[in-house]
Amino acid sequence: MKNLISLISKGDACIGIIGLGYVGLPLAIEFSKKFNVIGYDVNKSAIDKLLSGRSYIQDIPDSLISSQTGASFHPTANEKELSKCDFIIICVPTPLTAENEPDLGYIKSACETIVKILRKGQFVILESTTYPGTTEEIVLSILESSGLKVLEDFGLAYSPERIDPGNPCFNVSNTAKVVGGIDQECTDIASRLYGSIIEQIVPVKDARTAEAVKIVENIFRNVNIALVNELALIFERMDIDTWEVIDAAATKPYGFMAFYPGPGIGGHCIPLDPFYMSYKAKKYGFIPRFIETSGEINNFMRIHAINLIERGLKQVNKGLYGSNVTVMGLAYKKNITDTRESPSKKIIEELINLGAHVKAYDPYASSITTHYGVIASEENMESALDKADCAIFVVDHAQFKEIDIQDAVKRMVSPVIVDCKNMFANTDSLIYLGIGKSNK
Repeated sequence: MKNLISLISKGDACIGIIGLGYVGLPLAIEFSKKFNVIGYDVNKSAIDKLLSGRSYIQDIPDSLISSQTGASFHPTANEKELSKCDFIIICVPTPLTAENEPDLGYIKSACETIVKILRKGQFVILESTTYPGTTEEIVLSILESSGLKVLEDFGLAYSPERIDPGNPCFNVSNTAKVVGGIDQECTDIASRLYGSIIEQIVPVKDARTAEAVKIVENIFRNVNIALVNELALIFERMDIDTWEVIDAAATKPYGFMAFYPGPGIGGHCIPLDPFYMSYKAKKYGFIPRFIETSGEINNFMRIHAINLIERGLKQVNKGLYGSNVTVMGLAYKKNITDTRESPSKKIIEELINLGAHVKAYDPYASSITTHYGVIASEENMESALDKADCAIFVVDHAQFKEIDIQDAVKRMVSPVIVDCKNMFANTDSLIYLGIGKSNK
């Protein structure tokens, strides 16, 4: 494996990326600025888009794809192409099962693909978010089924992805990268590789430690969001504005970090990762009550949003059944196209289940897939709000914040506004309810 350092230094290393989604594609493009990169994905339509110079990731423009593809970036659906790679980085999803347990199927499939082409001198890195121990217990075992031995024949490390879709300030190159190998040599080699494209490398003791780092990052957010959500539910009953409380508390220059309430959490990490840690903790005979309670609170916020809709409609002598409800926002957070684990999905499903007629609008996301089929975004905000009895604003897109809410409600029948993100101030003459507001 010592030859790998030389290949990195000379820029001659060939980098393979398995999984060209929200994590893999930005990483592949960044590596392709210095190395030859083979990007592998089983999604043939995604590969065809890339080969034609088109991007399907919001943060990666078509111009970057077209300039790199065919030059130093080579998208392929042919797994045999990975045999040319010196480094193979796994960037596949890690979802949950229906029982909220880790689904490592994509990781296992990626490893089984690597086994077919694994040769001496190659180096494998897992980036997918998972519980501590996955690299050593799952990935290593599958790779060694090839007959090759880790450390003797190939290297292995874990380096958690840190991708924040839509973030204008932090990207692959300027976000510190945590790296942990199976041994110190593997940590050094993986650190050298990432250090060639990323400003700051944070080496840790081993792969298990690196896996724990990622889990802690996301549990930290999950727990703190749950805390403010619980406080919001309490303050609503006490006629206290949660948002004003948090903003005032945030003026303290030490010992406080502002988190805000909302209709639940979404994205590829925060809603899922706590369950990965919970699963693993139970394997060690520990029941992680704090982590699981946080997940329950955040999941409840979607139902609380429905409760606010019902409460608002009741004020105009209507119920959910037969009412026209417009869901404003399909993405899981502001100003992005990503709908993975979006709170809007569960809100829409519950509204339909209770007999409401649902329309939706999102200036970024064109649709969202629910148990009741694909819900497409209306072409514009005007058609979305037309004849609506209630509009629930789930996401604080910049375009929504610019709305004159008094003007917008003129298209509605019996205007009820539910604001999940504290966007509107001029609401005195409206039936207006919000998460963390008094709602009296």
